[in-house]
Order: sequence, then structure tokens, then C-alpha cells
Amino acid sequence: MALRILAIGKKHEAWVAEGIGRYGKRMKKPFDLSWQLLPHSSREGDAARSEESARILSKVPAQEYLVLLDERGSNIDSPTLARTLRAPLDTSRGVSLVIGGAYGVDASVHARADFVWSLSRLVFPHQLVRLIVAEQLYRAQEIAAGRPYHHE
Repeated sequence: MALRILAIGKKHEAWVAEGIGRYGKRMKKPFDLSWQLLPHSSREGDAARSEESARILSKVPAQEYLVLLDERGSNIDSPTLARTLRAPLDTSRGVSLVIGGAYGVDASVHARADFVWSLSRLVFPHQLVRLIVAEQLYRAQEIAAGRPYHHE
């Protein structure tokens, strides 16, 4: 089982792809990382949120552990993230992390989420969030393995 990021939006910009590639090459089982980019809706507001949320949920198997990124979620430190991700991976559950679109996700995705994670109460551009998440997943891997990348 592995980590998969489902993100609404366009392909990675070059600077983001370079950074994601850097961390992605360092990932090892069970923290293998893959990306699935889903197109954003041509609609706006609630209609876009609903359409994109349905698209996201159609890609997440019932048994997968779902982490939703949302600024209203739990603000945790990196060791807690490592433990949060390690638990389902240790039981052979895949983990999907969701980065919603510009309008966020609807209640159906929140209801399906096993954990709602906030990077910050600030709102970041989606491209930057992708890079931050890639680095934090690499950091979680290193913490879980007891390697010295993370310093307390």
C-alpha cells in the first residue's frame, strides 16, 4: 500500500514539479508517493465544489484511509503526521490525501475523511500546497524510520 495525492487542478508548474520530484525520489515503501491530478470544474461556487467532490470520491476506494487538507482541520506537528500516516500503512491500508479545488470540497468529502489536516489557518496557492505536502510526507517517512532528517 502507498500514499496517493488526489489534487484538483492543472499539472504541476515546473518549479513545483522539480521540488515534488526531489522528494518523490526519496520516498520508500510504504511511503511510496503517487499523484493523481483531477480537472477542475468549469462551474463556479457550490456547483464546482459539488462536481469536484463527486470526482474525488469516485477515485477513493472504500477501504482507503482518507486525509483531507482543509484550513479548518487539525493543525498538527510533523511527528504527529508521521504517526497518523503510519497507522493505516501498518495495517496495509492505502492512504489518499485530498487537495480540493479553489472552492474547497463539500460535506460528502468531509464526511468520508478519516482525518482532516490543516497545514495552517492561512490559505496557500494550490501549487505551493502540493510542494509543502510532498516535503511533509517525506519528513513523515523519515520520522517513522527514525532517520535524522527531522530535528526536534
